[in-house]
Amino acid sequence: MLSLMEAGSVGFLCALVLTPLFIRFVSERSLGQQIREDGPSTHLVKAGTPTMGGVVIVLSAVLGYMMGHVGTAIVFTRSGILAVSVIIASGFLGFVDDYLGIRNARNLGLNKRGKIVGQLLIAAVFAVLSIDWVHTSTQLSFTRFSLPGWNLAAGGWMVLAVFVIIATSNAVNLTDGLDGLAAGSATFDFSVLAIIGYWQFRHYQIYHLHSALDLGLVAVGLVGACLGFLWWNAPPARIIMGDTGSLAIGTGLGALALLMNLDLLLPVIGGLFVAETASVILQVVSFRLFGRRVFRMAPFHHHFELRGWPETTVMIRFWILSGLTAALGLGIFYGDFLKIAKVV
Repeated sequence: MLSLMEAGSVGFLCALVLTPLFIRFVSERSLGQQIREDGPSTHLVKAGTPTMGGVVIVLSAVLGYMMGHVGTAIVFTRSGILAVSVIIASGFLGFVDDYLGIRNARNLGLNKRGKIVGQLLIAAVFAVLSIDWVHTSTQLSFTRFSLPGWNLAAGGWMVLAVFVIIATSNAVNLTDGLDGLAAGSATFDFSVLAIIGYWQFRHYQIYHLHSALDLGLVAVGLVGACLGFLWWNAPPARIIMGDTGSLAIGTGLGALALLMNLDLLLPVIGGLFVAETASVILQVVSFRLFGRRVFRMAPFHHHFELRGWPETTVMIRFWILSGLTAALGLGIFYGDFLKIAKVV
């Protein structure tokens, strides 16, 4: 428990202290956010806001994770190292995307092909290493590896892993459209994963996951980093995380769920991110098939902005929804624990 507190505290303090320094560094080099031309007109005032704040999130989370091992008996595991590595890799991909967008002076960085190729490569390497290096379970899981317990075999699990990593990274990226929305929402999800990791560690005889506590440290490091960054990212944001942060956070969310055997529970825990992605899919399908839009603008947080909701109102209400779905996921996990604990 102390190691989790240490990891979270270090992640928070690092983000809290390093973010204003990074803001100054970015501002001096005029590395400001480019605003999408077809977005809400109220967002035009954000043009030039320092971006790529995800650099601080990733750095703080990694430092928090590492410090969680100092002075404790907790050892670094392959699962934890893999999770941190894939977060760094996705953060770097997002950094390249952000930098190219700034250099080109428009809200477009990597082209779609380049971005998806990068995501596919990162996800594929993660999937292969999860099987060959970490030796994670290839069974389709809900709250534990044995539920429902369908063996996907190595090939099937790797396909699932690639899909999950790409889906979660893009889902968080789509949600990152309002000040503080993605960072605040992700904090709820990573908090639940940290709790679950600790619970899996305490009840190894049920979950059989030797790396559970180490993965919990990754999650709580991300909690601290997101909270520390949120201090400066709350509206009106003094810095934006950019794709550097959103891709790293989304990838971390997917990687932790897969390594913790929570494949099917992830859509519940990250329900807000699922809803945001679904709103985009629904908008595109409806327009192409029927020539009509379901929302005034997608992702649907912009829909409520265009209906006259203040940005802060949208953000807080979406935070509430994110907290509720995360709590629901935790409740489902604990409910299954109570059920299986009676048997064991």
